Amino acid sequence: MALVLGTRPELVKLAPVIRLLGPAAHLVHTGQHYDTDLSGRFLTELGLPDPTLLEGVGGKPRAVQISAALTQLDALFADEPPLAVVVQGDTNASLAGALAANARGIPLVHVEAGLRSHDRAMPEEHNRVVIDQLGDVLCAATEDNRDLLRAEGVPAGRVAVTGNTVVEAVHEHLPSAAVRAELLAAHGVTADRYLLATVHRPENTDDPAALRAILTELAALAADDLPVLFAVHPRTKARLEAAGLGRLLAALTELPPLGYGEFLALARHAAVIVSDSGGVQEETTVLGRPLVVVRRSTERPEAMDAGFAELVAPGRAIGRAVRRRLGEGEAGLRRLASAPSPFGDGLASQRIVALLGALGSGARPGHTPSPLSVAA
Repeated sequence: MALVLGTRPELVKLAPVIRLLGPAAHLVHTGQHYDTDLSGRFLTELGLPDPTLLEGVGGKPRAVQISAALTQLDALFADEPPLAVVVQGDTNASLAGALAANARGIPLVHVEAGLRSHDRAMPEEHNRVVIDQLGDVLCAATEDNRDLLRAEGVPAGRVAVTGNTVVEAVHEHLPSAAVRAELLAAHGVTADRYLLATVHRPENTDDPAALRAILTELAALAADDLPVLFAVHPRTKARLEAAGLGRLLAALTELPPLGYGEFLALARHAAVIVSDSGGVQEETTVLGRPLVVVRRSTERPEAMDAGFAELVAPGRAIGRAVRRRLGEGEAGLRRLASAPSPFGDGLASQRIVALLGALGSGARPGHTPSPLSVAA
């Protein structure tokens, strides 16, 4: 099996599948987000094998990323055709993997299929729609994702509800209580008494006005005696410097890019999390923490519907939402801690690997003979 990925969230979410596949897994990294400090660190932390690394993709415009990865993947699959190609989510790497599989007539498995924001300004929306149309086995994380695929005319036999692998990833990589306590002490914060923030999406970082509004509001929250830990993505750092907004970081505690376990530890005990990340919308439902999502749209409404997250625009809406969550106090945190994640029961990777086995035997995903609850 060739598992094609290019970003750190894909590494996190495919790691449980890769480990279950063992030697049958051939990891192909397009290099979309590859660097030693970040992707290399994640490979080591997640215990993944060294990947086949493509060249000339990282840091390039979207069309160049897709075309460069597609060219190299096509050559790779021509020389060594895999039994199937597995892609996850909606990245340029996933689209390139899907197109390469389709061009060579190789079965395509899409993990986390059926997400829709209905926002055509979001490049990922175009990617995920195309991948789902090309996919032979679509692993939907939720029943809502399955229903969206069926509404688009995808045959029932191509869709299986598996849950989301993020649930098991969080459970596996969340550090122990003792390690978490040490991390909080090292950062000088107290559990339930600080804010954790991340910002990296182009809609927020490429617009200096939006970036200024977000940082201004985070600084105002910090002035209310609420320490703000801001994990600064390299892309965000570059945009801050280019826009002359570096001074707005003075009120915040700036953190370098975090390893996955360290991020989960800090998120687990934050009073509120502010982020524009898609993956964080899922992770907070497993950690039982409130999240303020700074985006114009989301492809994960389940986190909103379950009460874990709310969607706001850059600016004062961030502060209002954070203060509202803080006002819920310990009762609000207890309520979220006891609520189940809408993204599954932590058995997604087992179901996905069972589907891969059925694909190898020629069975349809809706008819996989397995004791696991795979629903078409």
